[in-house]
Amino acid sequence: MEEPTADLIRTQLRRMRMNANLSQEEFGRMVHYSASMVSAVETGARPLDRVFLTRADEVLKSGDLLVALLRIAERDREPSWFKPWLEAERAARQLRLYETALIPGLLQTENYARAVLRFNDTFSEAEVERKLAARLARQEVLGRENPPQLVVVLDESVLSRTAEGLSGIMVAQIGRLIELADLPHVHLHLVPRVTGLHIGSSGPFALARSADGGWVGHLEHQLGGAVVDDEDGVAALLARWENVRTEALPRRQSIDLMKEVQAHHEPQ
Repeated sequence: MEEPTADLIRTQLRRMRMNANLSQEEFGRMVHYSASMVSAVETGARPLDRVFLTRADEVLKSGDLLVALLRIAERDREPSWFKPWLEAERAARQLRLYETALIPGLLQTENYARAVLRFNDTFSEAEVERKLAARLARQEVLGRENPPQLVVVLDESVLSRTAEGLSGIMVAQIGRLIELADLPHVHLHLVPRVTGLHIGSSGPFALARSADGGWVGHLEHQLGGAVVDDEDGVAALLARWENVRTEALPRRQSIDLMKEVQAHHEPQ
């Protein structure tokens, strides 16, 4: 987390606690944490915790100030190439995601996301946990009031791709997808293996439509990513979206296939 923002959160937390005439021990009892935990958060000896700050906002009646500052801090830690897409994602009224290798971040369970982040052996455990918190925070867009319509197309192979010993994580992840598919604003579709090569085989992409009707695309690669906002580029991605969408199974058939793949991962 960027230190200036983290320091601001800690300073604000301590100031509001003291203005409420609460000792660290009294405040700790109210938020269901120990006094030593309160002290560690305020001094920076312990990383900022979303659950802790949520409870602190409730107790201090701060109008979600601390959690809002945490979101800003998490956003500041994202690489510069990803920030424009995050803004488009948050403001979107419609989202279109196509993925060929991984479950999209907006749909990942905590354990699946952690496993994916750990594949990068340059991340320390603390960095994995910070990135995990930011990724899970992005998912709040799906649970907010008036959430965006989300349409996701996945290659069936995405559900089968897992490391040895991680089948249980994939079982839970597919279960999460099935739960999300029941939400009225979420539509999940699978491109079955038998489809073979198609235009989407060249790689994943995402599209976001803002309230004013404009579309923005996003492409990721091994070294980063890029926002696509020029007219020709967006038109090309929209055309590709229509093509991959027509290759996918209808909603109910997709859910049935997810259940079949999930059963395959379960211990026999």
